[in-house]
Amino acid sequence: MASYVAEYFGAGRSTSRLIEEHNARLFAAQQRLRRGPTIEVYFPRRIDNSRLVKAPDMVRLHEMRLFTAACVVFFTLVMVYGWQHFSSIELGYRVEAKRQQLEQLREENHQLRLTQAELAQPERIDALARQMGMDVVRPDQVVRVGDSISDAVPVMAQSAAPPLIASGGR
Repeated sequence: MASYVAEYFGAGRSTSRLIEEHNARLFAAQQRLRRGPTIEVYFPRRIDNSRLVKAPDMVRLHEMRLFTAACVVFFTLVMVYGWQHFSSIELGYRVEAKRQQLEQLREENHQLRLTQAELAQPERIDALARQMGMDVVRPDQVVRVGDSISDAVPVMAQSAAPPLIASGGR
């Protein structure tokens, strides 16, 4: 320890210079321990490649064009498959919607036929006619197209054309 102190503070060197030498020796020892027994040497390369022109590689250019063409064909096939797939799904949804609409229209048609049958009942029509003050048709109220008009039956209007039916009937 005494030699270390003498070396550290002696030999006419300044304190800062001694500290720098000591740190340099420690740093060198640490580097030797890290990299092992080999010494690394670096040589700077001062090469200027700015004037060099690369020759075109025709084989590589052909390979790149072939690869690009294969990728385009593959991408096109994938897109066509996707388009068909999604079109078929959309078409399935449309068919199902039309099927539901058809079923709904059939049910509505059935309901309308039931309503028509209910409204066309003779008893109902007769009851509504009686509520409106209508009465059963008398035989002398009906004028058939082939019949001649008698003077005994009152006529509301007369024209030169053949007589019309005065009131609904057969």
